[in-house]
Amino acid sequence: MFHVKLPGDDTIARQADERLVTYQVKLPQKVVQRPLRQVAKRLAIALLLLVLTGLLVWFDHGGYTDNSDGSVDMLDAFYYATVTLSTTGYGDITPTSDLARLTNILVITPLRVLFLIILVGTTLEVLTERTREEWRLNRWRAALRDHTVVVGFGTKGRSAVETVCASGLRKEQVVVVDPSARVVDAAAAEGYAGVIGDATRSDVLLRAELHKARQIIIATQRDDTAVLVTLTARQLNRRAKIVAAVREEENAPLLRQSGADAVITSASAAGRLLGLSVLSPAAGLVMEDLIHQGSGLDVVERPVTKAEVGMSVRDTTDLVVSVVRGHRVLGYDDPDVGTLQLTDRLITIARVTRTTWTTPDIRPLPQE
Repeated sequence: MFHVKLPGDDTIARQADERLVTYQVKLPQKVVQRPLRQVAKRLAIALLLLVLTGLLVWFDHGGYTDNSDGSVDMLDAFYYATVTLSTTGYGDITPTSDLARLTNILVITPLRVLFLIILVGTTLEVLTERTREEWRLNRWRAALRDHTVVVGFGTKGRSAVETVCASGLRKEQVVVVDPSARVVDAAAAEGYAGVIGDATRSDVLLRAELHKARQIIIATQRDDTAVLVTLTARQLNRRAKIVAAVREEENAPLLRQSGADAVITSASAAGRLLGLSVLSPAAGLVMEDLIHQGSGLDVVERPVTKAEVGMSVRDTTDLVVSVVRGHRVLGYDDPDVGTLQLTDRLITIARVTRTTWTTPDIRPLPQE
């Protein structure tokens, strides 16, 4: 049995709940009626059939005989409807006239069949729901390869996912891990698969198939949690690219030592953008455009084409910012760049079109 932890404001209660939670996987689902509403609707239909049958018997009560007193009143009519629709059939009340028997054949018998279909169908649906969900979950796990795992689906995690999906990544290739059931429900509603649980636990990350992931985005609320998640993730997957966010800049080296390929200091980055906007509002607008991927001007990484081999950076048609050569990132004006090589990758600024994005390099980023 899985335990679901609901987010709350009480820290003690939250910590107690965390000890109970293991994990829970939620796949995106189509918008359907709530189960309680579906059961209530079927129950209402069943009661309507029961009332309709009881009224039919009452309108023709003269065609029925009660073995106890010979007459059939309103209570007897509904009693007969109940035992008839449920196929119990005690035989104490029986149709004796031709009209009553014809009504049983043409009306009450079809109502009995419909009544049973509603009850049996509801029961079977409840019994098979878990089996169907398990089958769907196993099929999802078997098909998941080279996906992106996002740990933490707050403002940072959501923005990171939107940016990655703007580059062409399908939502089916994203798995969100978060300890809040409400957050994972929101992610599932947007089309992402989600795992409810503590991402510092290896069993939770394995449920997200992290060992088969291509990219891992760590956007937790606390820096110490980000360090533990990074250590666990790197232990489970040696080849994946791990990008982590921290609040304090002093914790960035610790994240790199833990196995992160790139570390973003969210507070410092926001502060620099604020300062730039104060000094030059126009430059701030340009930077805002660059960090919002999928529209306007974007920073794009692409391989060097065969036609560009041997050229200088300034001879290319794109606005090149940096050149990635091996494990080094060289500025466009770095004398070590020289001429472009076939194994180089270019960091360019380009206006986004449907064909702008290319598959990013999955090699670890250079360490400072």
